[in-house]
Amino acid sequence: MQHDSGTIIVGAGPSGLAMAACLKRADVPFELIERAEHVGSAWRSHYERLHLHTVKKHSNLPYFSFPAGVEKYPSRQDVVDYLDAYMRHFDIEPRLGEEVISIRRDNGAWQTTTTRRAYTSQRVVIATGYNRRPVIPTWPGEESFQGAIIHSAEYRNGEPYRGKRVLVVGIGNTGGEIAIDLCEYGAAPVHISVRGPINVIPRDYLGTPAQVSGIMLSKLPRAVRYPLSKAIARVATGDLSRYGIRWPEFGPIESVERFGRVALIDIGTIDLIKRGEITVVPGIKRFTERGVAFMDGATHEYDAVILATGYKPRIEDFLQDAHDVTDEAGYPVPPAGESKWPGLYFLGFVNPPTGLLRQIAIDAQRIAAEIAYTATRSHAHA
Repeated sequence: MQHDSGTIIVGAGPSGLAMAACLKRADVPFELIERAEHVGSAWRSHYERLHLHTVKKHSNLPYFSFPAGVEKYPSRQDVVDYLDAYMRHFDIEPRLGEEVISIRRDNGAWQTTTTRRAYTSQRVVIATGYNRRPVIPTWPGEESFQGAIIHSAEYRNGEPYRGKRVLVVGIGNTGGEIAIDLCEYGAAPVHISVRGPINVIPRDYLGTPAQVSGIMLSKLPRAVRYPLSKAIARVATGDLSRYGIRWPEFGPIESVERFGRVALIDIGTIDLIKRGEITVVPGIKRFTERGVAFMDGATHEYDAVILATGYKPRIEDFLQDAHDVTDEAGYPVPPAGESKWPGLYFLGFVNPPTGLLRQIAIDAQRIAAEIAYTATRSHAHA
């Protein structure tokens, strides 16, 4: 059966819910489609100790705040509860358990086919996020490795690794926090593989959250904020080369704005490295039967390897001719707003130093205003 809808929103995470709330306030009809059985499914499956690295005050979605009792840096469960409350507050009724199979243009309209039905709409907002599919690299010899290899998407807590030798691959925010969790649960030794240079900034420096610093710096011209953020990061963290961590050429704000490379927001990983509880090792060359051989020639034995190697948006899985509206890495262009195809919007694919949820809130309101304007014009000319 074919269903007509003014706007289709794909994905009921923070971006999709924010978009739905903004369109509802603007009296623009929409359908919100989510493949999982709950909203915010990615947040429900994240590792247990995860907290936002952005402060509650600057992490609210449009028109509805986190409850007063939530801590400064909301936990994973706090975010899940907030998204559930957000849905109820705006009386959003997503179509759960319905996966989008294909989206294509057809005679000036959009045809969206799901596992349950087909939709025709004037607009589609893709809000599936940049972490839709895990990136799982491979190395020679891993088929002979006798230990476990999992992606961080499967990691919940360190209990299964108590007393075990564990290698974490990647020192992004996920890898850094999982390494802490493993230490707290008694895994030993804990090694973390770092291939290249990385920016590191404390979550709080001199009493100021990194996000708040990012917001203040965002008001400055690039010629000022780029070198200033680099200088602050270097002073705040110090020289880490003796521990196997090298600084990149560019500072944290320039790296994320120009290349999409997010800094490690440090919540204790660096202290554990300095204390010797976490050891930095170089990139992997190959797996052995009992462990891993590294690029520097060293070999270590492990019981488990956890791949904190990131995610990809994989929009091409369901959007026909996606290469026309994505960059070489598969990220949408623009990451928030209307694409070069009229009526196709993206939301939630940018993670700026000022905070992901904060940016989603800003972009959702802007996109909703644009959609409401075009919907009003189309009705006036109908």
